[in-house]
Amino acid sequence: MGAVVGTLTMQTKQRRPSIDKADDDLEMTMVCHRPEGLDQLEAQTNFSKRELQVLYRGFKNECPSGVVNEETFKQIYSQFFPHGDASTYAHFLFNAFDSAHTGSIKFEDFVTALSILLRGTVTEKLQWTFNLYDINRDGYINKEEMTDIVRAIYDMMGKYTYPVLKNDAPKQHVDAFFQKMDKNRDGVVTLDEFILSCQEDENIMRSLQLFENVI
Repeated sequence: MGAVVGTLTMQTKQRRPSIDKADDDLEMTMVCHRPEGLDQLEAQTNFSKRELQVLYRGFKNECPSGVVNEETFKQIYSQFFPHGDASTYAHFLFNAFDSAHTGSIKFEDFVTALSILLRGTVTEKLQWTFNLYDINRDGYINKEEMTDIVRAIYDMMGKYTYPVLKNDAPKQHVDAFFQKMDKNRDGVVTLDEFILSCQEDENIMRSLQLFENVI
């Protein structure tokens, strides 16, 4: 969870707030995609109008066209993991942000997801994370999907991880997760099982609280 939230907020939280609201509104009209009005986004997210202005400036700085495709998203994300290969995990993360399956992420998609990850309820955060792991979007997490995500995370962290990880570490990680989460032993993890298991894990619950007040 920390990998998801921390890298996404590392850049945006350092942006200087706009001094003049008119400048923000003017800039919003000059990109290829015009996001929804700040009032509407304020109502739909847990961010204030001022926070949205700061986030928008950061988003536009990285994506002047107002949208970001998967290749650009991977390039931005990989900057935070120079010693590893973040491309696969960035692919999964991009798909989670691209909830409408359009092949691109708009500012609205970005702040909606960020609002959940930073300011959402525990259940909302866990639902979003479940959707990240549910790669084929069938409403269940199977071992293959969880293995793909976990292996992508290990690849992203790189060979300099300490202590050095064994090659079978992702499989051991997934086996341990399924032992805990697959309550009825049917080979898949449902949303209810996922939420219940996470709520019973103190480490996971602590990680959900780390970034609540990042920006």
